[in-house]
Amino acid sequence: MIAAALTIRKCETLEEMQACFRLQKEVWEFSDAELIPVRLFVVASKIGGQVMGAFVERELVGFALAIPGLRNGHPYLHSQMLAVRQAYRNGGLGRRMKLYQRDDALARGIELMEWTFDPLEIKNAYLNIEKLGAIARRYNVNQYGITSSPLQGGLPTDRLIAEWWMKSKRVEAVLAEAPRAEFECRARVEVPAEIYAWKADAAMHERALAVQGGNRERFQRAFGEGLSVLGYERDASGNGKFLLGEWDEGWRY
Repeated sequence: MIAAALTIRKCETLEEMQACFRLQKEVWEFSDAELIPVRLFVVASKIGGQVMGAFVERELVGFALAIPGLRNGHPYLHSQMLAVRQAYRNGGLGRRMKLYQRDDALARGIELMEWTFDPLEIKNAYLNIEKLGAIARRYNVNQYGITSSPLQGGLPTDRLIAEWWMKSKRVEAVLAEAPRAEFECRARVEVPAEIYAWKADAAMHERALAVQGGNRERFQRAFGEGLSVLGYERDASGNGKFLLGEWDEGWRY
């Protein structure tokens, strides 16, 4: 019943932008200094970015914010934030919102979207790599500094950069649930399911920090060797594993 009543569309009014701002605070629990201001939501909607909202009747239950960028002379969208209210998570809404972003971008001739994500977040990594078909070949250390959000557990904000080549053979195969190009797995980076509990417990902070630091070195070494994240596995216990191989530029066409 919820799915039938839920619609995804562009946010257009100031009131809808303000609702995005409030939901951002609800989800991440940032301090006021770290919140993205309403002004940026408004500007993004007017300069070629995206502010997409998921609504149940008139209630905003999710949003996606993207801003335009330019890399090597080519336009792309940087998806800065995607938030879903607690009661509407784990039902595929995040993926639906990404696909809505994709439809809008492709209609405007934009074929690349990027965003950053925490490599310790197992469910999110699985969504990005396996359900959307993004790849990753860059790693930023402590990109935003130590934040006030309890979701980060006081750890450095290390981030992988997802590259979503939205018209690529890889992405089209993933979205169609068709066989994708095979690759030789040359490196693996593992994330234990316990990482969530370790991040939430101050007494286990050092253990979480050790996992992050060890994986940071593994990613940097693999990316330095020209490898990319091309796959992701989860086992029955909830552990995650990044699979890295050589990205073939031909898969984009």
